[in-house]
Amino acid sequence: MLMLFLLMTGTIQESATNTEPGAELVKNIPALERLSDLEFSETERLLMASELNDLLEAYRALHQWSLGNDMPPALVFQTSKPPPDRPAIKARWSYAPMPARPANLNDLAYLSVSDLGAMIRHRVISCRELTEVCLQRLKLYGPQLECVISLTESRALNTASERDLELANGIYRGPLHGIPYGAKDLLATAGDLTTWGAKPYQNQRLERDAAVITKLDEAGAILVAKLTLGALAWGDVWFGGTTKNPWNTTQGSSGSSAGPAAATSAGLVPFAIGSETYGSIVSPSTRCGVTGFRPTFGAVSRSGAMALSWSMDKLGPITRNAQDCAMVFDAIRGIDSGDLASVEMTFPFQSQRKLEGYRIGVVTAAFSEATDNKLAYDSFLAQMKKLGAELVPIELPDFPVASLSIVLTAEAAAAFDELTRSNRDDQLVRQIADAWPNVFRAARTIPAVEYIQANRHRVALGRQLDLLFESIDVYVCPPFTGNSLLLTNLTGHPSVVLPVGAYAESGIPSLTIVGDLYEDHQALEVAWAYQQATQWHQLNPPDFP
Repeated sequence: MLMLFLLMTGTIQESATNTEPGAELVKNIPALERLSDLEFSETERLLMASELNDLLEAYRALHQWSLGNDMPPALVFQTSKPPPDRPAIKARWSYAPMPARPANLNDLAYLSVSDLGAMIRHRVISCRELTEVCLQRLKLYGPQLECVISLTESRALNTASERDLELANGIYRGPLHGIPYGAKDLLATAGDLTTWGAKPYQNQRLERDAAVITKLDEAGAILVAKLTLGALAWGDVWFGGTTKNPWNTTQGSSGSSAGPAAATSAGLVPFAIGSETYGSIVSPSTRCGVTGFRPTFGAVSRSGAMALSWSMDKLGPITRNAQDCAMVFDAIRGIDSGDLASVEMTFPFQSQRKLEGYRIGVVTAAFSEATDNKLAYDSFLAQMKKLGAELVPIELPDFPVASLSIVLTAEAAAAFDELTRSNRDDQLVRQIADAWPNVFRAARTIPAVEYIQANRHRVALGRQLDLLFESIDVYVCPPFTGNSLLLTNLTGHPSVVLPVGAYAESGIPSLTIVGDLYEDHQALEVAWAYQQATQWHQLNPPDFP
């Protein structure tokens, strides 16, 4: 009754204004309301004063304790359904006739992983020879493309010699044995520079290899370079310049897997490992005309990778074709104690799978909007029919998906909280409204309640896609038209992006094939069936012979 009396007489206002802790914070509440789409009464604001003061003190206490980027939050994102319980079936690959050993080993530059792997297995070329070709091309063209942060030359040559010795002793690790590759420089490699593409971290060296690097080492692959990324995984601008598109070097390669896409496109490496949170594999793969694969969330461990968004980050391969993507993914997938979101899943990829019986959803609204590449897209859909697939018109969930990008923004700001607080964010090259320093600061206004609500909407959207995939196996759409790119990054669905036409002034026509959760093999099978029937993935930029 006393509180009611104070409220009625206005005594609490005088008390809060003059003596209650947090009274000064009350003046800021109207601004908070405007930023949070809320409206409180004056009485409600006054009641909040003491609580706000307690919250501020709690924040200050926590700010005294430093957290590294490698410390995850207690909450772990789970997809809308678990991996299916089915017998493990080994992936099966197909090989073209064995290429002859070229007189000039530089002619190996644009061969696929499967071709190079066969040549190594049958001792047509040595692991060391192929590694030296890649190192030479990285040294020759890397500066022009601005796609290399550092070479791992000693490590690469030593490993190549070991792989050749293993073959001489009858030890064959699999289709990646002796295959050189590049890693996006947000992946830790023991003792090497791991810069995250950002000036504040340009001298950073970490102690252990990332889990994906260890997996590739066990599979026999050979790391030859750390490749560029836009600073802290945004865009193609890093502390040393702008990574270039090999098809048009007046243009950036897009990002943030800028170096992996450019280096693969220009034949500097047979494949590279990129990462995607919101288009960072899809976008540069489209720009550079290569095939990129974003696996189901959790399929590949991110332990040892720079964290940007714990609930959205994914690692995946960028290659010359979909079967190469499948080969690399098969080597790097699997559960890992270092990443609590990682899962074990089967991968029954069959390289000669026919498309008869495949139900391919077509996002009709997105295709209607994407008029620039209509002829290429119509040709792709016609080829799907020719291969026996059934085309099913579909609509994606009707929801303001762009509003859910606050999930990424909030998590990224938390991942780099110390950078913002120390003002070292001033060292980042891009200092514009649409860049990390400004976005990190603005993210401080995102209420925790709204962040949680956004994640609840993610679950609802995931369940809607579960219903959609009951009537289709995969769906196709233009990479950037409509809301599919953000939607599926939020829900964790796998996707393949691949070229479906030749380079033109407007760029390279590409399409995205999205698979159901944990059915990564199906998206890759559809992409590979198309590529075996066409030749767009075999085109190479002419200025990098």
